[in-house]
Amino acid sequence: MSEIVRVNFGAPMPLFPLPEAVLLPHAVQPLQIFEPRYSKMISDCLDTSGQIAMATFASAHGMRCCAPPSHKIRPAVCIGHIVKHESLPDGCHNILLHGLCRARITHTIESEADRPYRMVKLSPIEPLQDEPPALPHIRSDLKCMLSNPRLQRMQTISTVMQWVNRKDVPTHALLELIGFVLVHDQEVKYRLLEEADILARAGIIRTEIRHIDDLIRAADRQDYRNWPKGMSWN
Repeated sequence: MSEIVRVNFGAPMPLFPLPEAVLLPHAVQPLQIFEPRYSKMISDCLDTSGQIAMATFASAHGMRCCAPPSHKIRPAVCIGHIVKHESLPDGCHNILLHGLCRARITHTIESEADRPYRMVKLSPIEPLQDEPPALPHIRSDLKCMLSNPRLQRMQTISTVMQWVNRKDVPTHALLELIGFVLVHDQEVKYRLLEEADILARAGIIRTEIRHIDDLIRAADRQDYRNWPKGMSWN
């Protein structure tokens, strides 16, 4: 987004928890909102800041939809801004949520009769006034790793390499986008979300890139006739 979007940490923010869905700053997540309480949340949100705190659960395995309030919410969230919205005839919403920044839940405000969703008070995980470092050595290292011919066979790598080569995408944003697109393990993605140190996040990303490379190398050594039916690297 070209304009600066500010977050008011002094005011409570609507909480939107989803199982196994971690948003990272700078990433854009399409979502369909169908549960009535969260449809109400989106309607209310569009009348105010357009921002929600997207969270996930401490134990999300096996859940198919939004969990009931009894499930424990993980403390790290990504504050997202609704950049596109479509109201559907059945009362549902399609939205595009743009990740703004990391935050930590400090207090939860339970739902009420006229507000069926929870609100949360938040504090920033990273110092918002600090300018992220340029980190040219990390960017160069990432470009070298992602240029590996094995990784180039992945469909998503061409998009990632476009980000790597764009001068208007700073390294700190590049790390977020790589993590959002290439990291599919939600536990690892949550570690990226809760980690305040950019160098530690870069280490997690590099470890995951090496892990993907190892998986492709192992698959290459296996006779294709022994692959599970329908398996492909994409």
